[in-house]
Amino acid sequence: MIKRNRQKVEERKLWDEDTRQLPLENSRKRGVVIFTAILFGFAVIGFRLVNLMILDHEKLSERATQQYIKEKALTPQRGAIWDRNFKEMATNIETDSLYVVPVKVKDTRQLSSQIAPIIKVSAGEINGLLQKRKEKGFAWLARRMDLETSRRLEGLRAPFKDGEIGFVTEPKRFYPKGHVASHIMGFSNIDDKGIAGIELLYDEYLKGEVKSVSFGVDARGKSLAGDIKEAVPGNNIILTVDEGLQYIVERELENAMEEHKAKAATAIMMNPATGEILALANRPTFDPNSPAEADGEEKRNRAITDLYEPGSTMKSMLASAAFEEKKVSLRDIFDVSKGTIVVGGKTIHDVHRHGILSFQEVIQKSSNVGAVKIGQRLGETKYYDYLRKFGFGEKTGIDFPGEVKGILRGVKNWSGTSLAALSIGQEIGVTPLQMLRAYCAIANGGTLMKPYIVSEIISPSGKVIKKSVPTEERRVISKTTAALMRDILKTVVEEGGTAQKASVKGNLVAGKTGTAQVFDPETGRYSRSRFVSSFVGFAPADNPKVALIVVISEPQGATYGGLVAAPVFKNIIEHTFAYLDVPMETDENKIYLVSR
Repeated sequence: MIKRNRQKVEERKLWDEDTRQLPLENSRKRGVVIFTAILFGFAVIGFRLVNLMILDHEKLSERATQQYIKEKALTPQRGAIWDRNFKEMATNIETDSLYVVPVKVKDTRQLSSQIAPIIKVSAGEINGLLQKRKEKGFAWLARRMDLETSRRLEGLRAPFKDGEIGFVTEPKRFYPKGHVASHIMGFSNIDDKGIAGIELLYDEYLKGEVKSVSFGVDARGKSLAGDIKEAVPGNNIILTVDEGLQYIVERELENAMEEHKAKAATAIMMNPATGEILALANRPTFDPNSPAEADGEEKRNRAITDLYEPGSTMKSMLASAAFEEKKVSLRDIFDVSKGTIVVGGKTIHDVHRHGILSFQEVIQKSSNVGAVKIGQRLGETKYYDYLRKFGFGEKTGIDFPGEVKGILRGVKNWSGTSLAALSIGQEIGVTPLQMLRAYCAIANGGTLMKPYIVSEIISPSGKVIKKSVPTEERRVISKTTAALMRDILKTVVEEGGTAQKASVKGNLVAGKTGTAQVFDPETGRYSRSRFVSSFVGFAPADNPKVALIVVISEPQGATYGGLVAAPVFKNIIEHTFAYLDVPMETDENKIYLVSR
Protein backbone atom coordinates (compact mmCIF):
# COMPACT_ATOMS: atom_id res chain seq x y z
CA MET A 1 0.00 0.00 0.00
CA ILE A 2 2.72 2.36 1.05
CA LYS A 3 4.65 1.43 -2.05
CA ARG A 4 1.65 2.17 -4.28
CA ASN A 5 1.21 5.59 -2.68
CA ARG A 6 4.81 6.47 -3.23
CA GLN A 7 4.48 5.51 -6.88
CA LYS A 8 1.50 7.82 -7.25
CA VAL A 9 3.38 10.69 -5.66
CA GLU A 10 6.25 10.15 -8.05
CA GLU A 11 3.85 10.10 -11.00
CA ARG A 12 2.22 13.31 -9.77
CA LYS A 13 5.62 15.03 -9.57
CA LEU A 14 6.41 13.98 -13.09
CA TRP A 15 3.06 15.29 -14.30
CA ASP A 16 3.53 18.61 -12.58
CA GLU A 17 6.97 19.02 -14.14
CA ASP A 18 5.57 18.21 -17.58
CA THR A 19 2.70 20.65 -17.19
CA ARG A 20 5.12 23.39 -16.12
CA GLN A 21 7.39 22.80 -19.16
CA LEU A 22 4.50 22.86 -21.68
CA PRO A 23 3.35 26.52 -21.17
CA LEU A 24 6.97 27.67 -21.17
CA GLU A 25 7.59 26.14 -24.56
CA ASN A 26 4.30 27.57 -25.90
CA SER A 27 5.21 31.00 -24.56
CA ARG A 28 8.57 30.86 -26.29
CA LYS A 29 6.98 29.90 -29.58
CA ARG A 30 4.40 32.66 -29.20
CA GLY A 31 7.13 35.18 -28.48
CA VAL A 32 9.05 34.17 -31.57
CA VAL A 33 5.94 34.61 -33.69
CA ILE A 34 5.15 38.00 -32.20
CA PHE A 35 8.75 39.18 -32.53
CA THR A 36 8.88 38.00 -36.11
CA ALA A 37 5.60 39.80 -36.85
CA ILE A 38 6.86 42.99 -35.24
CA LEU A 39 10.16 42.76 -37.06
CA PHE A 40 8.36 42.20 -40.34
CA GLY A 41 6.08 45.15 -39.60
CA PHE A 42 9.07 47.39 -38.93
CA ALA A 43 10.68 46.12 -42.10
CA VAL A 44 7.58 47.00 -44.13
CA ILE A 45 7.36 50.40 -42.48
CA GLY A 46 11.06 50.98 -43.03
CA PHE A 47 10.81 50.00 -46.65
CA ARG A 48 7.82 52.29 -47.07
CA LEU A 49 9.67 55.14 -45.43
CA VAL A 50 12.65 54.58 -47.68
CA ASN A 51 10.31 54.52 -50.65
CA LEU A 52 8.53 57.71 -49.59
CA MET A 53 11.56 59.64 -48.39
CA ILE A 54 14.05 58.61 -51.04
CA LEU A 55 12.58 56.90 -54.08
CA ASP A 56 9.31 58.88 -54.36
CA HIS A 57 10.41 62.00 -52.50
CA GLU A 58 10.59 64.32 -55.48
CA LYS A 59 7.24 63.23 -56.92
CA LEU A 60 5.45 63.40 -53.58
CA SER A 61 7.04 66.72 -52.70
CA GLU A 62 5.83 68.15 -55.99
CA ARG A 63 2.34 66.79 -55.36
CA ALA A 64 2.29 68.28 -51.88
CA THR A 65 3.38 71.61 -53.26
CA GLN A 66 0.61 71.48 -55.83
CA GLN A 67 -1.92 70.68 -53.11
CA TYR A 68 -0.81 73.17 -50.48
CA ILE A 69 1.02 75.94 -52.40
CA LYS A 70 -0.86 77.98 -54.96
CA GLU A 71 1.32 80.14 -57.18
CA LYS A 72 0.35 82.99 -59.54
CA ALA A 73 2.73 84.72 -61.94
CA LEU A 74 2.96 88.48 -61.52
CA THR A 75 4.69 91.05 -63.70
CA PRO A 76 7.87 92.80 -62.54
CA GLN A 77 8.54 96.50 -62.79
CA ARG A 78 8.48 97.39 -66.48
CA GLY A 79 11.37 99.51 -67.68
CA ALA A 80 10.88 103.26 -67.96
CA ILE A 81 10.89 105.23 -71.22
CA TRP A 82 12.58 108.64 -71.21
CA ASP A 83 12.96 111.38 -73.79
CA ARG A 84 16.42 112.51 -74.88
CA ASN A 85 16.67 114.77 -71.81
CA PHE A 86 15.64 112.00 -69.38
CA LYS A 87 12.10 113.27 -68.90
CA GLU A 88 9.76 110.41 -68.06
CA MET A 89 7.45 109.44 -70.89
CA ALA A 90 6.39 106.07 -69.48
CA THR A 91 6.81 104.82 -65.93
CA ASN A 92 5.06 102.64 -63.33
CA ILE A 93 2.86 103.28 -60.31
CA GLU A 94 2.01 100.82 -57.55
CA THR A 95 -1.59 99.59 -57.56
CA ASP A 96 -3.66 96.98 -55.75
CA SER A 97 -4.96 93.89 -57.50
CA LEU A 98 -7.78 91.95 -55.85
CA TYR A 99 -7.64 88.15 -55.63
CA VAL A 100 -10.02 85.58 -54.17
CA VAL A 101 -9.43 82.14 -52.63
CA PRO A 102 -12.57 80.32 -53.90
CA VAL A 103 -12.05 77.27 -51.70
CA LYS A 104 -12.42 79.46 -48.60
CA VAL A 105 -15.49 81.43 -49.64
CA LYS A 106 -18.41 80.42 -47.40
CA ASP A 107 -21.21 82.31 -49.14
CA THR A 108 -20.45 83.03 -52.78
CA ARG A 109 -23.63 85.03 -53.37
CA GLN A 110 -23.04 87.32 -50.43
CA LEU A 111 -19.42 87.97 -51.36
CA SER A 112 -20.39 88.59 -55.00
CA SER A 113 -23.07 91.12 -54.05
CA GLN A 114 -20.62 92.96 -51.78
CA ILE A 115 -17.79 93.23 -54.30
CA ALA A 116 -19.68 93.67 -57.58
CA PRO A 117 -20.70 97.36 -57.25
CA ILE A 118 -17.20 98.34 -56.12
CA ILE A 119 -15.20 96.73 -58.93
CA LYS A 120 -18.00 97.39 -61.46
CA VAL A 121 -18.55 93.78 -62.45
CA SER A 122 -21.90 92.01 -62.29
CA ALA A 123 -22.57 89.92 -59.20
CA GLY A 124 -23.61 87.04 -61.44
CA GLU A 125 -20.26 87.06 -63.19
CA ILE A 126 -18.34 86.98 -59.91
CA ASN A 127 -20.59 84.28 -58.47
CA GLY A 128 -20.13 82.21 -61.63
CA LEU A 129 -16.36 82.50 -61.31
CA LEU A 130 -16.45 81.41 -57.69
CA GLN A 131 -18.67 78.44 -58.47
CA LYS A 132 -16.57 77.38 -61.43
CA ARG A 133 -13.33 77.55 -59.44
CA LYS A 134 -14.66 76.61 -56.00
CA GLU A 135 -11.93 74.00 -55.47
CA LYS A 136 -9.15 76.37 -56.50
CA GLY A 137 -6.84 78.33 -54.26
CA PHE A 138 -6.49 81.50 -56.35
CA ALA A 139 -8.37 83.62 -58.87
CA TRP A 140 -8.18 87.27 -59.92
CA LEU A 141 -11.18 89.52 -59.36
CA ALA A 142 -9.75 92.91 -60.40
CA ARG A 143 -6.32 93.95 -61.64
CA ARG A 144 -4.49 97.22 -61.06
CA MET A 145 -7.32 99.14 -59.46
CA ASP A 146 -7.37 102.86 -58.77
CA LEU A 147 -6.84 104.13 -55.22
CA GLU A 148 -10.49 104.92 -54.59
CA THR A 149 -11.59 101.38 -55.48
CA SER A 150 -8.95 99.90 -53.19
CA ARG A 151 -10.11 102.05 -50.29
CA ARG A 152 -13.73 101.07 -50.78
CA LEU A 153 -12.79 97.39 -50.81
CA GLU A 154 -10.81 97.78 -47.58
CA GLY A 155 -14.11 98.66 -45.91
CA LEU A 156 -15.18 95.03 -46.39
CA ARG A 157 -13.23 93.83 -43.36
CA ALA A 158 -14.79 90.37 -42.96
CA PRO A 159 -13.71 88.82 -46.30
CA PHE A 160 -10.14 90.03 -45.75
CA LYS A 161 -10.11 88.78 -42.15
CA ASP A 162 -11.40 85.35 -43.14
CA GLY A 163 -8.86 85.06 -45.93
CA GLU A 164 -11.49 84.91 -48.66
CA ILE A 165 -10.04 87.86 -50.58
CA GLY A 166 -6.82 89.83 -50.47
CA PHE A 167 -4.62 92.39 -52.20
CA VAL A 168 -1.45 91.92 -54.20
CA THR A 169 0.57 95.01 -55.12
CA GLU A 170 1.31 95.21 -58.86
CA PRO A 171 2.94 97.89 -61.00
CA LYS A 172 0.69 99.67 -63.49
CA ARG A 173 1.97 101.39 -66.62
CA PHE A 174 1.54 105.15 -66.43
CA TYR A 175 2.14 107.82 -69.07
CA PRO A 176 2.61 111.14 -67.24
CA LYS A 177 2.28 113.23 -70.43
CA GLY A 178 -1.12 111.78 -71.32
CA HIS A 179 -1.81 111.97 -75.05
CA VAL A 180 1.54 113.68 -75.78
CA ALA A 181 3.65 111.26 -77.86
CA SER A 182 0.95 108.60 -77.52
CA HIS A 183 1.59 107.18 -81.00
CA ILE A 184 5.28 106.89 -80.16
CA MET A 185 4.75 105.28 -76.77
CA GLY A 186 1.96 102.93 -77.75
CA PHE A 187 0.60 101.11 -74.71
CA SER A 188 0.64 97.81 -72.81
CA ASN A 189 -2.21 95.56 -71.67
CA ILE A 190 -3.38 94.50 -68.21
CA ASP A 191 -0.55 91.95 -68.02
CA ASP A 192 2.03 94.61 -68.93
CA LYS A 193 2.63 93.15 -72.38
CA GLY A 194 3.41 95.73 -75.06
CA ILE A 195 0.58 96.11 -77.56
CA ALA A 196 1.58 99.08 -79.74
CA GLY A 197 4.38 101.54 -80.41
CA ILE A 198 7.69 101.40 -78.57
CA GLU A 199 6.00 99.34 -75.88
CA LEU A 200 5.39 96.61 -78.46
CA LEU A 201 8.60 96.69 -80.47
CA TYR A 202 10.86 96.77 -77.41
CA ASP A 203 8.70 94.58 -75.16
CA GLU A 204 11.45 92.00 -74.65
CA TYR A 205 13.76 94.69 -73.28
CA LEU A 206 11.14 96.46 -71.17
CA LYS A 207 9.27 93.62 -69.51
CA GLY A 208 11.99 92.25 -67.20
CA GLU A 209 11.88 88.78 -65.63
CA VAL A 210 8.60 87.46 -64.25
CA LYS A 211 8.08 86.99 -60.52
CA SER A 212 5.40 84.98 -58.74
CA VAL A 213 3.38 85.13 -55.55
CA SER A 214 2.80 81.89 -53.59
CA PHE A 215 -0.25 81.26 -51.40
CA GLY A 216 0.01 78.40 -48.88
CA VAL A 217 -3.14 76.57 -47.78
CA ASP A 218 -3.55 73.83 -45.14
CA ALA A 219 -5.47 70.55 -45.55
CA ARG A 220 -8.74 72.35 -44.94
CA GLY A 221 -7.97 75.04 -47.47
CA LYS A 222 -7.12 77.72 -44.93
CA SER A 223 -4.67 80.31 -46.19
CA LEU A 224 -1.15 80.36 -44.81
CA ALA A 225 1.41 83.13 -45.15
CA GLY A 226 2.28 84.19 -48.69
CA ASP A 227 5.74 84.62 -50.15
CA ILE A 228 6.76 86.95 -52.97
CA LYS A 229 9.89 86.07 -54.91
CA GLU A 230 12.28 88.69 -56.15
CA ALA A 231 12.00 89.83 -59.78
CA VAL A 232 14.37 91.51 -62.21
CA PRO A 233 12.99 94.86 -63.44
CA GLY A 234 12.96 95.68 -67.12
CA ASN A 235 15.50 97.75 -69.01
CA ASN A 236 15.04 101.48 -69.57
CA ILE A 237 14.78 103.17 -72.96
CA ILE A 238 16.02 106.60 -73.98
CA LEU A 239 14.30 108.08 -77.03
CA THR A 240 15.64 110.51 -79.59
CA VAL A 241 12.42 112.47 -79.06
CA ASP A 242 12.50 115.79 -77.22
CA GLU A 243 9.42 116.16 -75.02
CA GLY A 244 9.49 119.95 -75.41
CA LEU A 245 9.52 119.76 -79.21
CA GLN A 246 6.89 117.05 -79.10
CA TYR A 247 4.58 119.32 -77.13
CA ILE A 248 5.10 122.18 -79.60
CA VAL A 249 4.31 119.96 -82.58
CA GLU A 250 1.22 118.49 -80.96
CA ARG A 251 -0.14 121.87 -79.90
CA GLU A 252 0.21 123.40 -83.35
CA LEU A 253 -1.20 120.31 -85.03
CA GLU A 254 -4.22 120.40 -82.73
CA ASN A 255 -4.78 124.09 -83.55
CA ALA A 256 -4.63 123.34 -87.27
CA MET A 257 -7.14 120.51 -86.92
CA GLU A 258 -9.60 122.79 -85.18
CA GLU A 259 -9.07 125.72 -87.55
CA HIS A 260 -9.48 123.71 -90.75
CA LYS A 261 -11.89 121.08 -89.41
CA ALA A 262 -9.66 118.46 -91.01
CA LYS A 263 -10.21 114.72 -91.01
CA ALA A 264 -6.67 113.94 -89.85
CA ALA A 265 -3.18 115.43 -89.57
CA THR A 266 0.42 114.33 -89.14
CA ALA A 267 3.66 116.11 -88.35
CA ILE A 268 7.17 114.69 -87.99
CA MET A 269 10.36 116.49 -87.01
CA MET A 270 13.73 114.93 -87.79
CA ASN A 271 17.40 115.78 -87.52
CA PRO A 272 18.43 115.63 -91.21
CA ALA A 273 22.08 114.98 -90.40
CA THR A 274 21.51 111.94 -88.16
CA GLY A 275 18.04 110.53 -88.86
CA GLU A 276 16.93 111.05 -85.26
CA ILE A 277 13.18 111.56 -84.83
CA LEU A 278 12.74 114.62 -82.62
CA ALA A 279 8.94 114.64 -82.59
CA LEU A 280 6.10 112.70 -84.19
CA ALA A 281 2.40 113.41 -83.78
CA ASN A 282 -0.93 112.45 -85.29
CA ARG A 283 -4.49 113.64 -85.04
CA PRO A 284 -6.87 112.14 -84.03
CA THR A 285 -5.02 110.93 -80.95
CA PHE A 286 -5.64 109.05 -77.71
CA ASP A 287 -4.55 108.76 -74.09
CA PRO A 288 -2.37 105.64 -73.61
CA ASN A 289 -3.48 105.54 -69.97
CA SER A 290 -6.95 104.58 -71.24
CA PRO A 291 -6.41 102.82 -74.58
CA ALA A 292 -9.72 100.92 -74.36
CA GLU A 293 -11.58 104.22 -74.65
CA ALA A 294 -10.03 104.97 -78.06
CA ASP A 295 -10.95 103.49 -81.44
CA GLY A 296 -8.69 102.33 -84.25
CA GLU A 297 -8.74 105.70 -86.02
CA GLU A 298 -7.36 107.41 -82.93
CA LYS A 299 -4.69 104.80 -82.23
CA ARG A 300 -3.36 104.56 -85.79
CA ASN A 301 0.12 105.97 -86.34
CA ARG A 302 -0.58 107.70 -89.64
CA ALA A 303 3.03 108.87 -89.94
CA ILE A 304 4.12 105.38 -91.03
CA THR A 305 0.90 103.53 -91.89
CA ASP A 306 -1.16 105.93 -94.02
CA LEU A 307 -0.39 106.46 -97.69
CA TYR A 308 -1.20 109.60 -99.63
CA GLU A 309 -0.37 111.01 -103.02
CA PRO A 310 2.14 113.77 -102.25
CA GLY A 311 1.36 116.11 -105.12
CA SER A 312 3.84 118.91 -105.73
CA THR A 313 6.22 118.01 -102.90
CA MET A 314 7.43 115.27 -105.27
CA LYS A 315 8.67 117.92 -107.73
CA SER A 316 11.81 118.39 -105.61
CA MET A 317 12.78 114.76 -106.25
CA LEU A 318 12.07 115.23 -109.97
CA ALA A 319 14.18 118.39 -110.15
CA SER A 320 17.03 116.82 -108.18
CA ALA A 321 17.16 113.82 -110.52
CA ALA A 322 16.97 115.94 -113.67
CA PHE A 323 19.75 118.26 -112.55
CA GLU A 324 21.91 115.36 -111.32
CA GLU A 325 21.56 113.69 -114.72
CA LYS A 326 22.30 117.00 -116.48
CA LYS A 327 18.94 116.98 -118.24
CA VAL A 328 18.31 120.56 -117.10
CA SER A 329 20.32 123.58 -115.98
CA LEU A 330 19.54 126.89 -114.34
CA ARG A 331 19.66 128.54 -117.78
CA ASP A 332 16.84 126.41 -119.17
CA ILE A 333 13.44 127.97 -119.69
CA PHE A 334 10.04 126.35 -120.10
CA ASP A 335 7.07 127.77 -121.94
CA VAL A 336 4.00 127.04 -119.80
CA SER A 337 1.93 129.93 -121.09
CA LYS A 338 -0.93 127.72 -122.29
CA GLY A 339 -1.51 126.57 -118.74
CA THR A 340 -2.13 123.02 -119.92
CA ILE A 341 -0.33 120.08 -121.44
CA VAL A 342 -1.85 116.96 -123.00
CA VAL A 343 -0.16 113.61 -122.33
CA GLY A 344 -1.63 110.33 -123.55
CA GLY A 345 -4.99 111.93 -124.06
CA LYS A 346 -5.00 113.37 -120.54
CA THR A 347 -4.95 117.14 -119.98
CA ILE A 348 -2.85 118.40 -117.08
CA HIS A 349 -3.54 121.94 -115.82
CA ASP A 350 -1.61 124.54 -113.91
CA VAL A 351 -3.47 126.03 -110.96
CA HIS A 352 -2.35 129.51 -112.05
CA ARG A 353 -1.37 130.64 -115.56
CA HIS A 354 2.27 131.50 -116.09
CA GLY A 355 4.31 132.57 -119.08
CA ILE A 356 7.93 131.60 -119.56
CA LEU A 357 9.50 130.04 -116.47
CA SER A 358 13.08 129.16 -115.64
CA PHE A 359 13.95 125.77 -114.17
CA GLN A 360 14.09 127.40 -110.74
CA GLU A 361 10.71 129.11 -111.21
CA VAL A 362 8.99 125.87 -112.25
CA ILE A 363 9.68 124.61 -108.71
CA GLN A 364 9.17 127.96 -106.99
CA LYS A 365 5.74 128.47 -108.52
CA SER A 366 4.94 124.74 -108.61
CA SER A 367 4.00 124.59 -112.29
CA ASN A 368 2.49 121.25 -113.22
CA VAL A 369 3.08 121.87 -116.92
CA GLY A 370 6.74 122.72 -116.32
CA ALA A 371 7.18 119.64 -114.11
CA VAL A 372 5.76 117.36 -116.82
CA LYS A 373 8.22 118.82 -119.34
CA ILE A 374 11.12 118.22 -116.94
CA GLY A 375 9.91 114.65 -116.43
CA GLN A 376 9.84 114.09 -120.18
CA ARG A 377 13.48 115.17 -120.41
CA LEU A 378 14.48 112.83 -117.58
CA GLY A 379 12.62 109.77 -118.88
CA GLU A 380 10.78 106.94 -117.19
CA THR A 381 13.66 104.67 -116.23
CA LYS A 382 15.87 107.38 -114.75
CA TYR A 383 13.00 108.92 -112.83
CA TYR A 384 11.98 105.55 -111.40
CA ASP A 385 15.58 104.84 -110.38
CA TYR A 386 15.82 108.12 -108.48
CA LEU A 387 12.47 107.59 -106.79
CA ARG A 388 13.83 104.30 -105.51
CA LYS A 389 17.09 105.95 -104.46
CA PHE A 390 15.13 108.54 -102.47
CA GLY A 391 13.49 105.65 -100.59
CA PHE A 392 10.03 105.46 -102.12
CA GLY A 393 8.45 102.03 -102.49
CA GLU A 394 10.42 100.67 -99.53
CA LYS A 395 10.24 100.87 -95.75
CA THR A 396 12.48 103.43 -94.11
CA GLY A 397 13.57 100.83 -91.57
CA ILE A 398 12.62 102.95 -88.58
CA ASP A 399 12.58 101.03 -85.30
CA PHE A 400 8.84 101.20 -85.01
CA PRO A 401 6.11 98.61 -85.65
CA GLY A 402 3.55 98.77 -88.43
CA GLU A 403 5.45 100.67 -91.12
CA VAL A 404 4.27 100.16 -94.71
CA LYS A 405 6.48 100.41 -97.79
CA GLY A 406 4.20 102.55 -99.90
CA ILE A 407 3.27 102.15 -103.57
CA LEU A 408 5.67 102.61 -106.47
CA ARG A 409 4.96 100.48 -109.52
CA GLY A 410 7.76 99.26 -111.75
CA VAL A 411 8.22 101.00 -115.10
CA LYS A 412 6.83 98.01 -116.98
CA ASN A 413 3.52 98.63 -115.24
CA TRP A 414 3.38 102.32 -116.16
CA SER A 415 0.82 103.61 -118.62
CA GLY A 416 1.30 106.31 -121.22
CA THR A 417 0.40 108.96 -118.63
CA SER A 418 2.34 107.58 -115.66
CA LEU A 419 5.52 109.61 -116.20
CA ALA A 420 3.49 112.83 -116.33
CA ALA A 421 1.40 111.82 -113.32
CA LEU A 422 4.44 110.90 -111.24
CA SER A 423 6.10 114.18 -112.20
CA ILE A 424 3.36 116.02 -110.33
CA GLY A 425 3.14 113.52 -107.45
CA GLN A 426 0.30 111.29 -108.57
CA GLU A 427 0.15 107.50 -109.12
CA ILE A 428 2.40 106.97 -106.12
CA GLY A 429 1.61 106.26 -102.47
CA VAL A 430 3.99 107.54 -99.80
CA THR A 431 4.03 107.86 -96.03
CA PRO A 432 4.82 111.21 -94.38
CA LEU A 433 8.02 109.68 -92.99
CA GLN A 434 9.20 108.60 -96.45
CA MET A 435 8.69 112.09 -97.83
CA LEU A 436 10.46 113.73 -94.89
CA ARG A 437 13.44 111.39 -95.24
CA ALA A 438 13.76 112.26 -98.93
CA TYR A 439 13.90 115.97 -98.09
CA CYS A 440 16.46 115.28 -95.38
CA ALA A 441 18.72 113.90 -98.12
CA ILE A 442 18.56 117.29 -99.86
CA ALA A 443 19.09 119.09 -96.55
CA ASN A 444 22.18 117.12 -95.48
CA GLY A 445 24.04 117.18 -98.79
CA GLY A 446 22.63 114.21 -100.65
CA THR A 447 22.69 111.23 -98.25
CA LEU A 448 19.66 109.12 -97.40
CA MET A 449 19.66 108.46 -93.65
CA LYS A 450 17.92 105.67 -91.75
CA PRO A 451 15.48 107.22 -89.28
CA TYR A 452 15.43 105.97 -85.71
CA ILE A 453 13.56 106.79 -82.53
CA VAL A 454 15.34 104.84 -79.76
CA SER A 455 18.73 106.20 -78.76
CA GLU A 456 19.82 103.80 -76.02
CA ILE A 457 18.65 100.84 -73.97
CA ILE A 458 20.01 100.83 -70.43
CA SER A 459 19.91 98.01 -67.88
CA PRO A 460 18.61 98.60 -64.32
CA SER A 461 22.25 98.79 -63.18
CA GLY A 462 23.01 101.52 -65.71
CA LYS A 463 24.84 99.43 -68.30
CA VAL A 464 24.26 100.39 -71.94
CA ILE A 465 22.80 97.30 -73.63
CA LYS A 466 22.15 98.80 -77.03
CA LYS A 467 23.05 102.13 -78.59
CA SER A 468 21.79 103.48 -81.91
CA VAL A 469 24.06 105.48 -84.21
CA PRO A 470 23.35 107.43 -87.39
CA THR A 471 23.23 105.14 -90.41
CA GLU A 472 23.84 106.28 -93.98
CA GLU A 473 21.73 104.20 -96.36
CA ARG A 474 23.18 105.53 -99.61
CA ARG A 475 24.13 108.65 -101.51
CA VAL A 476 21.20 109.81 -103.63
CA ILE A 477 22.48 113.03 -105.23
CA SER A 478 25.77 114.90 -105.23
CA LYS A 479 26.55 117.71 -102.80
CA THR A 480 26.42 120.14 -105.71
CA THR A 481 22.90 119.11 -106.66
CA ALA A 482 21.79 119.16 -103.01
CA ALA A 483 23.16 122.69 -102.58
CA LEU A 484 21.36 123.86 -105.73
CA MET A 485 18.08 122.34 -104.57
CA ARG A 486 18.40 123.99 -101.17
CA ASP A 487 18.76 127.34 -102.91
CA ILE A 488 15.76 126.67 -105.15
CA LEU A 489 13.63 125.56 -102.21
CA LYS A 490 14.47 128.78 -100.38
CA THR A 491 12.75 130.73 -103.15
CA VAL A 492 9.53 128.78 -102.58
CA VAL A 493 9.20 130.56 -99.22
CA GLU A 494 10.01 133.98 -100.69
CA GLU A 495 7.76 136.45 -102.40
CA GLY A 496 6.59 134.84 -105.61
CA GLY A 497 6.74 131.34 -104.14
CA THR A 498 3.85 129.15 -103.06
CA ALA A 499 4.84 129.01 -99.39
CA GLN A 500 5.34 132.56 -98.21
CA LYS A 501 3.38 131.72 -95.06
CA ALA A 502 6.16 129.29 -94.09
CA SER A 503 8.70 132.11 -93.83
CA VAL A 504 10.37 132.42 -90.42
CA LYS A 505 11.56 135.82 -89.29
CA GLY A 506 15.34 135.98 -89.01
CA ASN A 507 16.04 132.54 -90.48
CA LEU A 508 16.04 131.16 -93.99
CA VAL A 509 13.65 128.31 -94.68
CA ALA A 510 13.72 125.85 -97.58
CA GLY A 511 10.73 123.72 -98.47
CA LYS A 512 7.92 122.82 -100.83
CA THR A 513 4.15 122.85 -100.77
CA GLY A 514 1.86 120.07 -101.87
CA THR A 515 -1.84 120.06 -102.68
CA ALA A 516 -3.10 116.69 -103.85
CA GLN A 517 -6.59 115.63 -104.80
CA VAL A 518 -7.81 112.49 -103.05
CA PHE A 519 -8.45 109.63 -105.44
CA ASP A 520 -11.97 108.22 -105.13
CA PRO A 521 -11.93 104.47 -105.88
CA GLU A 522 -15.72 104.42 -106.25
CA THR A 523 -15.76 106.89 -109.14
CA GLY A 524 -12.27 106.06 -110.41
CA ARG A 525 -11.46 109.77 -110.49
CA TYR A 526 -9.80 112.40 -108.36
CA SER A 527 -12.18 114.22 -106.05
CA ARG A 528 -12.89 117.89 -106.65
CA SER A 529 -13.65 118.54 -102.98
CA ARG A 530 -11.25 116.36 -100.98
CA PHE A 531 -7.57 117.29 -100.74
CA VAL A 532 -4.39 116.52 -98.84
CA SER A 533 -2.47 119.69 -98.02
CA SER A 534 1.19 119.46 -97.06
CA PHE A 535 4.44 121.31 -96.57
CA VAL A 536 7.85 119.77 -96.06
CA GLY A 537 11.07 121.65 -95.48
CA PHE A 538 14.03 122.40 -93.24
CA ALA A 539 15.64 125.28 -91.39
CA PRO A 540 17.93 127.12 -91.14
CA ALA A 541 18.20 126.43 -94.85
CA ASP A 542 21.99 126.66 -95.12
CA ASN A 543 22.74 124.73 -91.93
CA PRO A 544 19.62 122.70 -91.16
CA LYS A 545 18.96 121.87 -87.53
CA VAL A 546 15.58 120.30 -88.14
CA ALA A 547 13.47 119.03 -91.02
CA LEU A 548 9.70 118.99 -90.68
CA ILE A 549 6.71 117.70 -92.60
CA VAL A 550 3.10 118.73 -91.98
CA VAL A 551 0.28 116.80 -93.68
CA ILE A 552 -3.34 117.90 -93.26
CA SER A 553 -5.95 115.50 -94.63
CA GLU A 554 -9.18 116.85 -96.10
CA PRO A 555 -9.23 120.38 -94.65
CA GLN A 556 -12.42 122.35 -95.03
CA GLY A 557 -12.40 125.78 -96.70
CA ALA A 558 -8.83 126.55 -97.78
CA THR A 559 -7.09 123.57 -99.35
CA TYR A 560 -3.74 124.73 -100.76
CA GLY A 561 -0.66 123.50 -98.93
CA GLY A 562 0.67 127.04 -98.84
CA LEU A 563 -2.40 128.23 -96.96
CA VAL A 564 -3.11 125.21 -94.74
CA ALA A 565 0.15 123.40 -93.94
CA ALA A 566 2.76 126.14 -94.43
CA PRO A 567 1.53 128.29 -91.49
CA VAL A 568 1.67 125.23 -89.21
CA PHE A 569 5.27 124.65 -90.31
CA LYS A 570 6.09 128.30 -89.57
CA ASN A 571 4.59 128.22 -86.08
CA ILE A 572 6.34 124.99 -85.17
CA ILE A 573 9.74 126.17 -86.44
CA GLU A 574 9.53 129.54 -84.69
CA HIS A 575 8.72 127.95 -81.33
CA THR A 576 11.31 125.24 -81.95
CA PHE A 577 14.08 127.75 -82.56
CA ALA A 578 13.09 129.66 -79.42
CA TYR A 579 13.11 126.41 -77.43
CA LEU A 580 16.48 125.30 -78.86
CA ASP A 581 17.89 128.83 -78.64
CA VAL A 582 18.81 128.87 -82.34
CA PRO A 583 20.11 132.36 -83.14
CA MET A 584 18.56 134.48 -85.88
CA GLU A 585 20.61 134.86 -89.05
CA THR A 586 21.79 138.33 -89.94
CA ASP A 587 21.37 137.85 -93.69
CA GLU A 588 18.17 138.98 -95.35
CA ASN A 589 15.69 136.19 -95.98
CA LYS A 590 16.31 136.33 -99.67
CA ILE A 591 18.28 134.19 -102.10
CA TYR A 592 19.60 135.06 -105.54
CA LEU A 593 20.49 132.17 -107.81
CA VAL A 594 23.38 132.26 -110.23
CA SER A 595 23.94 130.06 -113.24
CA ARG A 596 25.60 126.74 -112.56
